[in-house]
Amino acid sequence: MSLGAEQTREIMERVRHIEIRTARLARETFAGQYHSVFKGRGMDFEEVREYVPGDEVRAIDWNVTARTGRPFVKKFREERELTIVLLVDLSASGHFGSVAQSKRELAAEVASVLAFAAVRNNDKVGLILFTDEVEQYVPPRKGRSHVLRVVREILFFDAKRRGTDVVKALEYANQVLKRRAVVFLLSDFLVPLRATPGTQPATGSMTPLRRTLEITARRHDLVGVVVSDPREAELPDVGRVLLEDAETGEQLEVDTHDPVTRVRFAEAAEARRTGVLSTLRGAGIDTLELSTAAPYLSALLRFFQRRAARLG
Repeated sequence: MSLGAEQTREIMERVRHIEIRTARLARETFAGQYHSVFKGRGMDFEEVREYVPGDEVRAIDWNVTARTGRPFVKKFREERELTIVLLVDLSASGHFGSVAQSKRELAAEVASVLAFAAVRNNDKVGLILFTDEVEQYVPPRKGRSHVLRVVREILFFDAKRRGTDVVKALEYANQVLKRRAVVFLLSDFLVPLRATPGTQPATGSMTPLRRTLEITARRHDLVGVVVSDPREAELPDVGRVLLEDAETGEQLEVDTHDPVTRVRFAEAAEARRTGVLSTLRGAGIDTLELSTAAPYLSALLRFFQRRAARLG
């Protein structure tokens, strides 16, 4: 058997394994909650008709009213079909994982649960993979085979670049998605390491991101999923080590035996985390935090419950 055939078999086995795990969760655990949280929240314009006493004044179509000289109102129908779009960060930092799986693998599994839940509700699923460029766009479609392709792309797509540009990815989504969609933005939101541990980013560094998040959230139902690994938040005491930024290749020698260095590293990591969450929530976006060190099931369930309570 050729190496190419072996690789193909490995890919198919990995995708099948994720399908077995996540399809069951989508069917048994999330299907009902997905329906209550996301289904039927949008309204589709259907037609205009003449105003009758008792109609909502805000529904008047003033253009048609002015043209005909008689009051007309817009008639809407509830959207029964949703479009779910997974906006997944494939930058090089996603390959990191100090526990059982990498951040990219965790993102792929969570995206799979969402995708299979959508398919069970007869919704469309689309995919945008990005680094500091948009690398791949899979237009929304229905069906199991389409979802399996989406999972395969997230797990095995060979990204050409290593950096992260969330703003560019959101701008692309705003261009290609003509109808309102539920957009899940899955990323570690890590900026390149450009200073010694303890140095905090500039105050205005999140401004372009927040502005673009707000624009996207007005057009779509945007959900931020922040994926992290515990080793990004604290340094173990292992002596001198050489840290390398996965996205830029920059290297920094650090004495992890120094308690001050470890404290500063932890403080910088917490400041970064707080800044990202503040930016997402400040833009009015529902946010979910996931870690490679903890099962995602309970976190995802809590997110669905909080969202259902808020919308209810």
